[in-house]
Amino acid sequence: MKTVKDAFNVMKTGLADMYSPAEADAITTLLLTDLTKLSNAQLKAYGDTELNVVQSERLLTQLAQLKTGMPVQYVLGHTEFYGHTFEVNPSVLIPRPETEELVDWIIKTINHSSGLKILDIGTGSGCIPVSLKLIDINNEIFTIDISSKALQTAKHNAAMNNAEITFIETNILNPEPSVITHQKYHVIVSNPPYVTGTDKLQMHRNVTDFEPHTALFVPDADPLLFYNAIADFAIDHLETEGYLFFEINESYGQETVDMLARKDFTNIELRQDMAGKDRMIRAVWV
Repeated sequence: MKTVKDAFNVMKTGLADMYSPAEADAITTLLLTDLTKLSNAQLKAYGDTELNVVQSERLLTQLAQLKTGMPVQYVLGHTEFYGHTFEVNPSVLIPRPETEELVDWIIKTINHSSGLKILDIGTGSGCIPVSLKLIDINNEIFTIDISSKALQTAKHNAAMNNAEITFIETNILNPEPSVITHQKYHVIVSNPPYVTGTDKLQMHRNVTDFEPHTALFVPDADPLLFYNAIADFAIDHLETEGYLFFEINESYGQETVDMLARKDFTNIELRQDMAGKDRMIRAVWV
């Protein structure tokens, strides 16, 4: 690979068994912008730009990783979320655009209120709490995860983005007494595990083979396992008129709404994402 144009051709051919030409082009663009610091437009306009030996070898290494099914975000080691850069690795889920929509909904709901206490449950990379903290540094953000490796990544992302957050390692299904359990919150948010075994059969291998299973999967017999537990926690730990936000499995939107209604949450709203799928819920505790 002597030039940028060569790189696009080599990557397109190398990824042909796994990705469409358009997908391969998008992946190559991500890698080359990171490698050369050229913009998308510059890459397209200056295809004859030469790559040095180190750059060419790095691209070939990345191609080999991609051919195993590794997501491009893990290959790069970082991704963008809500305008900020986050480290990602196989200990955390790769942040998705629909989660950005959830964060945006929270921000519009609290309307830049200051001095709030917010709890994020199952933080992974820390993309939700960090993004919320950076909207107003006077809000106090707490977050938990069952994975020590995920928390290590989330803490690094918080430090990298200058976001002060309280991190606790615990399991929301059986939370240990801590600073988290001794608080009342104005907002509780979670993007918990919600993928069933049936869903797994439809998923791409770059998700099932690489992203952390503890953050993805729930038993087919109990798809709302975490939603029930988090809702029960919220009953005891939300302030009056506090908000509960969920990212959800598109197949269980109405079931999740009904569960929250049975637990006496009010003003329950089911919202679709940009793809038209039931993806997020907001409820109020009174």
